[in-house]
Amino acid sequence: MIEPNRAVFRTTDGLDLVADRYGRSTRGVVILAHGGGQTRHAWAKTAAALADRGWQAIALDLRGHGESGWSPGGDYQIARFADDMVAVARDIGGSPALIGASLGGLAGLFAEAEIAPGTFGSITLVDIVPNMDAAGAARVMGFMSAHVGQGFASLEEAADVIAAYLPHRPRPSDLSGLAKNLRLGEDGRYRWHWDPSFVTGVHRERSVRDAGLFESRFVGLTLPVHLIRGRLSELVSREAAEGFVSQLPNAKFTDVAGAAHMVAGDRNDAFLDAVVEFLERMDLEAQTDGL
Repeated sequence: MIEPNRAVFRTTDGLDLVADRYGRSTRGVVILAHGGGQTRHAWAKTAAALADRGWQAIALDLRGHGESGWSPGGDYQIARFADDMVAVARDIGGSPALIGASLGGLAGLFAEAEIAPGTFGSITLVDIVPNMDAAGAARVMGFMSAHVGQGFASLEEAADVIAAYLPHRPRPSDLSGLAKNLRLGEDGRYRWHWDPSFVTGVHRERSVRDAGLFESRFVGLTLPVHLIRGRLSELVSREAAEGFVSQLPNAKFTDVAGAAHMVAGDRNDAFLDAVVEFLERMDLEAQTDGL
């Protein structure tokens, strides 16, 4: 597997965003933006596989997550994440493709619609639409909030909690991947590798957001959009997915069996197949347009 090189990008408000850069660009650049509460390491298999196929893959720690800087004052509005995405894309140059899971996908949509249209060549949304299921979102946020303060006594305890939350996914025996999403505190306890203020910031913004108005921001986006949904998703219903895609003139929808909200982790094989097929189609269309 291709080993990444560490990269650092600077946001407009002066934070450092840490990333892993896989491979060299012979077919273009793909930015991978994780979901809320995750880190860039969630993309390791996908990024390495894309690099093997000729794309340069850049897996990013979003602000407040992993090794990236934390927002002063706990500012984690979607517009702030979107501005970060534009800054990273401009640093890279050209119009990179974006693969965004949940929060990362929403930030990309917002960046394209509200901040800098034309930033991305395409956007792949991973189990996210603007009008997500409220009960499903509450369950996700409840899980994220449950252990913010006390953390976990061990990696094994954290793995048990995750296994109970994701009963459809086998509990891993190798916990080295999980360790990358936790940080060991001076008190000997493990806590999630993100700013606790992120959860309260998201709650605050979502409580005042009008779902219909929020979705209307993105209607009519003309860049290629690929929505990949986990068929077991608690956050995105099939009706919501098909409804959103129907409002975009250049959109594709893939429903992945056996996967819930974290599609890449649940069915990485099917997820990667869908991603590669879409990116290859984008390459072919670009070559055809250039003739």
